[in-house]
Amino acid sequence: MDDKDFNKLCLQLAGQIKAARQQAKLSQESLALAAEVDRTYVSQLERGIANPSLLILYRLAKTLGLELKISFISEPEGGSPS
Repeated sequence: MDDKDFNKLCLQLAGQIKAARQQAKLSQESLALAAEVDRTYVSQLERGIANPSLLILYRLAKTLGLELKISFISEPEGGSPS
């Protein structure tokens, strides 16, 4: 995985966090307070510029009423999926 792939994953995660927060009708500040993280960190996560720990992801998911699932999917032979 190169930096381009990693940045794409960060942006996908950012979009999912922001969408879940908006669906829950929470401000960044209220999400941050409930998840015990700094509001500026939530902002960084939603912009894809922070790399959260598993604990932070767990806290956010729990606060948003979501289940955190982790999945490793093998790539088909011959490279990455298109």
